[in-house]
Amino acid sequence: GWLCVVVIMSSVATLYQLYWDFVKDWGLLQMNSKNPWLRNELMLRRKAIYYFSMVLNITLRLAWLQTVLHSCFENVDYRVTSLFLAALEVIRRGLWNFYRLENEHLNNAGKFRAVKTVPLPFHEVEDEED
Repeated sequence: GWLCVVVIMSSVATLYQLYWDFVKDWGLLQMNSKNPWLRNELMLRRKAIYYFSMVLNITLRLAWLQTVLHSCFENVDYRVTSLFLAALEVIRRGLWNFYRLENEHLNNAGKFRAVKTVPLPFHEVEDEED
């Protein structure tokens, strides 16, 4: 019942996250790119690194399935499994960060896109000295 709904919704969310990672954050999967499945401008010389990173990102994004299926680590304490999955997520986020920054550099270096200052939700109080 509920487990099925959770798995379906999590799968849809994971597919959407992968799309967002590759297309929006990394700037990859461009249709008319001279580099198939990538983008026109690449900072790394070897295209294979991008393809490997995409496969690795998919694999690491799907690591959450282990928490539902419990298939590989039946005899391992759940805390060890949780630690292992958390470490994989840290690796995935580091990978994501590299390609996100690369994409931002390629798209923002010459455009000087401005960032608005976000106001803080409280008022500043100046200290009064006696």
